Amino acid sequence: MVMSAGSGAVKRICVVGGGTAGFYVTQYLVKHLENCRVDVLEKLPVPFGLVRFGVAPDHPEVKNVINTFTKTASHPSVKFLGNVALGRDYTLKDLRENYNAVVLAYGAESDRNLNIPVDGEFRKILSARQFVAWYNGYPGAENVVTASHLQGRTAAIIGQGNVAVDVARILLSPIDQLRKTDITDYALEVLAASKVENVAMIGRRGPLQAAFTIKELREMLKLPGCQTTWRPESFVGIKESISTLPRPRKRLTELMLDSLSKQSPAMAPPSGRVFSPIFFRSPKCVRRSGNEFILDLIVNELQGDKAMATDATESLPIDLLLTSIGYSSLKEDSQLNFDSKKGIISNRDGRVLTNSQEIDPGLYVSGWLATGPTGVILTTMNNAFAVGQMICDDFKEKKIKEEDKPGINLSHKDVVSWSGWEKIDQEEVRRGSKVGKPREKIVSVDEMLKVGL
Repeated sequence: MVMSAGSGAVKRICVVGGGTAGFYVTQYLVKHLENCRVDVLEKLPVPFGLVRFGVAPDHPEVKNVINTFTKTASHPSVKFLGNVALGRDYTLKDLRENYNAVVLAYGAESDRNLNIPVDGEFRKILSARQFVAWYNGYPGAENVVTASHLQGRTAAIIGQGNVAVDVARILLSPIDQLRKTDITDYALEVLAASKVENVAMIGRRGPLQAAFTIKELREMLKLPGCQTTWRPESFVGIKESISTLPRPRKRLTELMLDSLSKQSPAMAPPSGRVFSPIFFRSPKCVRRSGNEFILDLIVNELQGDKAMATDATESLPIDLLLTSIGYSSLKEDSQLNFDSKKGIISNRDGRVLTNSQEIDPGLYVSGWLATGPTGVILTTMNNAFAVGQMICDDFKEKKIKEEDKPGINLSHKDVVSWSGWEKIDQEEVRRGSKVGKPREKIVSVDEMLKVGL
């Protein structure tokens, strides 16, 4: 446990981003750093980042972490300021002048690019991030997906992480099952009219390298009215290697093999909704062939854990293409030393680096903005706690000057306080109760401000 730094001037710290990383850093600081004041600045009028806008609506238990964040936000040393954005309402220079330490934790709001040729007439291509933002009510995403996107039978998802599984599950779930969640009303309307029946989830490596976890796969296998189909040739030699696998990987692989063993060998294609994980394939291009669009796939072979392309290809007719190959962060201030290749702020274990690769005292980065889009909420928590400990150590070792700092003044902006968020929260719950849902999210920033200010 980190010992509290000594008393003295108020230690003013600013956390940019009211998502998972931001709240966990704040939680650690108010618990371990004596005489500190933490301002949490969030671009949206509402808090919680990907817990609100990324977690699937049929996974309400994952959102329970919001209770912990609410306790942190209610701490007398914490102030939440919503609807204020770095690069729009203030600069990094403003923060450095008004706080002893600054933590950048604004997450990842963009996508890694697929970078394959796509026929110019093929319009039905989305990132998984866009699709998730759409059904979760992220402001501005209301019209990203339209009824026309879901009028074909076959969707392909590039990527095999948990986000890809979430997207597949939402596409294939019975609509009545989704009606009980906090999924947006407009998404329910489009999904109710969806004709998508087949979802292929494509990964460049094999079953032993699959990035999804056992919980997500188990949900897919139990999804009402949906069959999961495997390609037996992808599992050649897999059973023999099970004894050498770490326990989590072993359990996941055993579940895949068990599902495969129960699969009907009949030649006729399965009827109804179908989920098809496809291994050892990489996307090559999307092309037109007559009235169809074809996703050409490169057949891969494993060399060690690396997927190596062969000369063989496979063609898959598709009506919709979703890419789930990772999120990327954005450079929100010109002063930031941003690694555009990795999509992160250049840092050394959470300490931000200058353009000359020196540590910039008092400036930190946490979460996906520091590490890239990896891991689950627990991973982000551990990273954030480590950054919080680092800040405590730096104050104790006088690496951060404890001079009086006023904190930034944003009174001229439409700032949503924590009590303002509570008004929005109450209104969403009230609207949801009228239609049998946990909440009906307000998706318009203007409407949020009308309720919260």
